[in-house]
This record gives sequence, C-alpha cells and structure tokens, in this order.
Amino acid sequence: MKTLLKNAIIIAAESPYHHQKKDVLINDGKIEKIADSIIKSLDTNVIELENLHISCGWFDTSVSFGEPGFEERETIKNGLEVASKSGFTAVAVNPNTNPVIDSKSDIYFLINKSNFSATKLFPIGALTQKCEGKELAELYDMQKAGAIAFGDYNKPISNDNLMKIGLLYAQNFNGLIMSFPKNNSIAAQGIVNEGINSTKLGLKGIPSLSEHIQIARDLFLLEYTGGKLHIPTISTSKSVALIKEAKKKGLNVTCSVSVHNLVLTDEELYGFESNFKTTPPLRTSEDVKALQKGVKNGVIDIITSDHNPIDIEYKKVEFGNAKDGVIGLESAFGALNSVLDLNDFIECITIKPRTIFGLQNPIFKEDSIAEITLFNPYGNIVFSEKDILSTSKNSPFIGKNLKGKVYGIYANNQLILK
Repeated sequence: MKTLLKNAIIIAAESPYHHQKKDVLINDGKIEKIADSIIKSLDTNVIELENLHISCGWFDTSVSFGEPGFEERETIKNGLEVASKSGFTAVAVNPNTNPVIDSKSDIYFLINKSNFSATKLFPIGALTQKCEGKELAELYDMQKAGAIAFGDYNKPISNDNLMKIGLLYAQNFNGLIMSFPKNNSIAAQGIVNEGINSTKLGLKGIPSLSEHIQIARDLFLLEYTGGKLHIPTISTSKSVALIKEAKKKGLNVTCSVSVHNLVLTDEELYGFESNFKTTPPLRTSEDVKALQKGVKNGVIDIITSDHNPIDIEYKKVEFGNAKDGVIGLESAFGALNSVLDLNDFIECITIKPRTIFGLQNPIFKEDSIAEITLFNPYGNIVFSEKDILSTSKNSPFIGKNLKGKVYGIYANNQLILK
C-alpha cells in the first residue's frame, strides 16, 4: 500500500523543498515522489490533514522507560507507542532501569524488545557499573552491541580521575561520554532551585553553582584529554555561557536542554505540586530566557523531553518526599511551539541530535528512506490528563496552554496516526 501525503508544507532547512507545499508519495518505506500535485492510484492511502506540516523524523535523546524492572511506570512497547504518537521516530533510552543497562546483554535486550516498532530505540549505556560512579562499565562491548553513548542518568560522576579515564578510553572507539551537570557536595540535600522562591516556600535549595562547578570541571578535563563530551539537560544562564566559551576554544562539547526547563520557572512551585519536582530543578525566568536564546544562537545543540515516568505512589506524597522526574513526550511539541520559532527548534530535534550521536540523518528527497513527522503548528489546546498516553501521569504541563498538535509519524514502513 502506498501512502500519499497531500498538501504538506515541508520544514527541512537542508532540503530544497524547505517551506514549500508539496504532495509526497511514499512507497515501500521510501519517498517515491515529491511534486506540486500527485494523482493517487487505487492502492494509495491518502492522508489529508488540516495545516499539515512535515519534517524529518524527530529524535529525543533522553527518554526513560521503566522496563526492565519498573514496568509499572512504562513498558518499552507502550513507551515507543507514546513516542510514535508524539512525533518521535527515534528515541535514545537512558540506563536507569533495574538492573541498570551496563553490559552488552542489556543493550541487546533493549534493542530486541523494540524490534518492529515504528519508532526506533537507541540505547544509552551506563558510564559506570550499576551507575554507582566507582568503576567504568563495559563501554566498548556496549558500543559494539548498539549503544550510542554512555552516561549515568541524572547522576554526576564525582570522581575526577574516573571521568578523565572515561574520556581518554572512549577515544579508542570514538565513544560519546555524557556527564550530568551537578556537584552533589554543593547541591547537598536541596530539592528545588535556590533563590527567592525556595526561601519563601521553606524548601531546601540547589544552587546554580552546583551545575556551574561540575560543567567547569568537565570542560577542564575535556581540554586535557580530548574526546567527545555531551552535557545533558543544562538549566542556567551561566551554563550556557560556559559552554559557549568552550566551543569558541574548539572543545568538542555539546549540550542539551529539557523542554520543561525551556518553558517553566520555579514560580510553579507555590502549589507544592510534585509534578514540578525534577532534576535539574526549574530555575528562574532569567535562566529560561538565556536557555531560549542559547537554542536560537546554536550554543544549545539539542532539545529533549527528558521523559521520565514515575508511578503515582512516588508522586502523590509530600513534595519533599516525592521522586524527581516528569514525563514530556506528549507535550514536547506543543510546549516548544508556544515559546520558540518553529525553525529554531526543529533542527534541535532532527538534524543536530543525530549528528552528535553518530547516527545517519534522514534526507527529504526522492528515493530516500521515509522517516517523517506529521504535525500542525497552529491552534491552541489546554493540555489535560486525557492527552497523556503514558502509563504514568506525572506531567508538569497539565492545565497549560500549548500550541499546535502532532498527527503522528511515518517510519519503518509504518504510518502511525494519533
């Protein structure tokens, strides 16, 4: 069965069809024809949708599924279905499972569980054994098995020498090291951003300094060792400045920011709603503005949902006792589209992440593999719990006004519509 996308506006800066309205004919998983008008045949499934826009498939570089070990939070099967209906044709899955993903057999498990899904799963292996920060995991073996990067999700590496060795060792096989930007000694028992709001609310704060010290350390190590370093989910204006300066010096460093840190501030904390408790914490409006500017000027390379399902038993408790983490796949596009220009963030969820993680980028041209996201950038909705497809419901965007909607994806020779 052929699929014909009618009157679709193509958003792909690297394509000669950028911002043009075209018909796109897909046959057996490949783009067969792109033209102003294509006549359908009897064996063609025609897709005509309001204000249809299409781009190369979106890639989320920080997604957590519960399986193995925390299937009550999210199974791989359901998580990939959520990703598909949220517009993502590929996701990189974090190693924060039980057991931790720190061996080649664990990598094989994740890949095999995702076979035949429309959305492709790329595993991130743990940097250290059991994510304990004591000894390096089997990095080379995991990369040979299919891991695309190595990092202990939301856990900083406090041992400076261990991080140095990791950066040196990974160069032997062109591995990408991820280092979470938090100094636990400075952060101590903090649970929210340290500032006026934490003081008013009587909540222990996490100083921005804890992020800056860790990033500065990692950049010094990177300058000494060489190699490739990715700093995930930065959250402050100073972090943007540090990475900008490092890039000017020629260091091979990249970074990402989560959707909620790009959109929400610590003003949300006044209701003591645990769905706003996350790592890194929500920061100030000044930080949010700097992060948005960092996306626009290219200092920030990647935007991620940082989707992290937490079951209700760990969220419907006193704020201080609640687990950190929010889900974000379903709300990612609507939230980003509310605060950023479409062209600014599309590249950060399509071309840049695949380039950084060493994956082949889909190309919008005839006879190329069809890996496409379908969406409408117009219209406003109030996001509600009924819009959540995930098993866990810990979204910080419930009740928020979001802009646009995702229709679905075409990938792996499958059309998935929401």
